[in-house]
Amino acid sequence: MTENPPPPSGTPEGGGSTPPPPQNPYGSPAGQPSAPPPPPQNPYASQPPPPAEPYASNPPSAGQTPYGAPQPPAGQNPYGASSYPVAPGGPPPVAGVQPGGLGGRFLARLIDGILIGVITGILGVILDSPVAGGVLGGILYLAYFIYMESSRGRTLGKQLLKLRVHGASGGNPTAEESFKRNSWYVLGIVSSVPILGIIASLGVLIAVIAIAVTISSDPLKRGWHDKFGNTSVTKEG
Repeated sequence: MTENPPPPSGTPEGGGSTPPPPQNPYGSPAGQPSAPPPPPQNPYASQPPPPAEPYASNPPSAGQTPYGAPQPPAGQNPYGASSYPVAPGGPPPVAGVQPGGLGGRFLARLIDGILIGVITGILGVILDSPVAGGVLGGILYLAYFIYMESSRGRTLGKQLLKLRVHGASGGNPTAEESFKRNSWYVLGIVSSVPILGIIASLGVLIAVIAIAVTISSDPLKRGWHDKFGNTSVTKEG
């Protein structure tokens, strides 16, 4: 008869100690409730908190900018410049009126030119010399503008178009200021002289074009002749 081999040690039949229970991966003994796994770590827990609002602890007071500079008054440019641009050395804007535009000023000058042209024609007939009549007409034209602007602040043409000329003081321009703003027409005095008249007429044309361009591009509608004479033209009504 074949003998059965003895059971291995460590089994209930073979005697010996019972093998230990399997270890719990989380450290609790077998047969006991296992502890829950630890919560996952916040990957952002080690990062520094966001920067605080720079003005949260010390908000700017009323009338003060966030950078500590005082708030400019209402209607004033925050950069310190005037909200209504004025050319350096020019007269200040006149309250309650607007600058005279190119169209109205052109029509006013045209009306005055027609009036002086009629007188110039009459002088040419009386003197029987177109050249003498043209020279006297040019002198009359310049004297007319200087007298009317310095004494009344307007010529007849400007009066019809409700325009007024202001000097550096804000009132009527002085005779010197009016002469400077109309000095370009000195060329018109010799425009009737042969040979020189062609050059003078070309100079007058260039001056008129430059006046129109500078009036159109200037915020205060001041032509180069206004800036030269330190004057401005406004529209009333």
